[in-house]
Amino acid sequence: MHKIKKLLLTIFIISFASKVFAKDNPGSFADLAERLMPSVVNISTTTTITTNTNPFPGFQFPPGSPFEDMFKEFGTPQKRKASALGSGFIIDAKGIVITNNHVIADAEDIVVTVNGEKDYKAKVIGADPLSDIAVLQIDAKEKFIPVNFGDSDKARIGDWVIAIGNPLGLGGTVTSGIISARNRTIGLSRYEDYIQTDASINSGNSGGPLFDMKGDVIGINTAILGRSGNIGIGFSIPSNSAKKVVEQLVKFGETKRGWLGVRIQVVTKEIADVEKLDEPRGALVASVAEKSPSEKAGIKAGDIILEFNGTKIKEMKELPKIVAQTEVGKIVNVKVWRNKKEITKKIKLGRLETSEDFEKKEKESKEEQETLEIKSLKITVRPLSKEDIKTRKLPNQTTGLVITNIDKDSPINYLNVNNIILEAQKKKIKSVNDLENTIEDSLKSNQKTILIVIYNNQNQKRYIGVKLD
Repeated sequence: MHKIKKLLLTIFIISFASKVFAKDNPGSFADLAERLMPSVVNISTTTTITTNTNPFPGFQFPPGSPFEDMFKEFGTPQKRKASALGSGFIIDAKGIVITNNHVIADAEDIVVTVNGEKDYKAKVIGADPLSDIAVLQIDAKEKFIPVNFGDSDKARIGDWVIAIGNPLGLGGTVTSGIISARNRTIGLSRYEDYIQTDASINSGNSGGPLFDMKGDVIGINTAILGRSGNIGIGFSIPSNSAKKVVEQLVKFGETKRGWLGVRIQVVTKEIADVEKLDEPRGALVASVAEKSPSEKAGIKAGDIILEFNGTKIKEMKELPKIVAQTEVGKIVNVKVWRNKKEITKKIKLGRLETSEDFEKKEKESKEEQETLEIKSLKITVRPLSKEDIKTRKLPNQTTGLVITNIDKDSPINYLNVNNIILEAQKKKIKSVNDLENTIEDSLKSNQKTILIVIYNNQNQKRYIGVKLD
């Protein structure tokens, strides 16, 4: 009898476990994919690139000649079309589409393909580079099948998700996986709180939806780790962050983010100890912008912001996102730690996009984003800016690339960071493409050594012979 009871109990446990597993592990995504497919779109964009060709092939003025730039202006303009692919999803029956800003940036023509069948022209309603989100309107009077945003805050690590999009131009592709991590920061944009997933995502998936098992969009697929393609690590903008941006873009055609006007940094254990704070938390105010809401409210450098509008700040990176999502003009209570005690300040939020502080940060951010790698030289560089020319007192017409990093095994590892590459093979360097093309041409012609001209950090011009592998 005892053996029979034990056998029945074992059968019950196995039966119960199998039901739970079946519930958590879907046997097929087919029904869900079939329902969602008509709401996911493929996006193709076209941009015209214009370049000038040398009117005198085979002849070249000496570098620095006053005639060099003049004759370039008389070159024959050559136009070529550049195309790009991406994904998106419909959120309104009238044909409102969500995608990434980088998918449609600088596009002249945007074509949206719905359900892999019909092409439509589309226009941009609004775009936000800071969050990398764009809203499009399909140019058609037809009714479309929309999907809904879900609650990304309820998404848990280990939950099943599916991605639908246009990877590598293969439209209508469905992949599945789980949520691998939450709250990821990878240095792509100002406001980052990515969902990490192992659902296969490749080039062309950008702007496409990440669905939960209810068929709600909990993320916008935005980035992959690794240039070679999918390695099981993809990143999506959480729907709760995206919804607020989308609402503003639809309503205003632009974003209106809250603004405090402070520069902040991490509160380390050492800083917490010195300030007699119970633990490292909050955001340390490094500086306060002039005429900003924070300055008017009496916030000072050295203050530690512990709470904003009723939300405790555990880590520094949380504050910018919370402030940005708060209504412009709203008066909020901000709790700060000053002189070893907590005080409260009332601050009327300004608008980030119209602040001088924003323009300055945008300029700095743009310069950082333009930093690119020159693989053949094993260095990273950025374009020489007007500010560089002014600060270093260089001739106004100077062009070149500022070296920002040099690998140990670089063929020019004897140079220094902040050296400026002015010329290569007696050609002026104005962009990364100029340098890469010159190096490539030299390698194709079996030249193993190229001549480059630099300014060192004392603004002295130097000629360098570089051996290439």
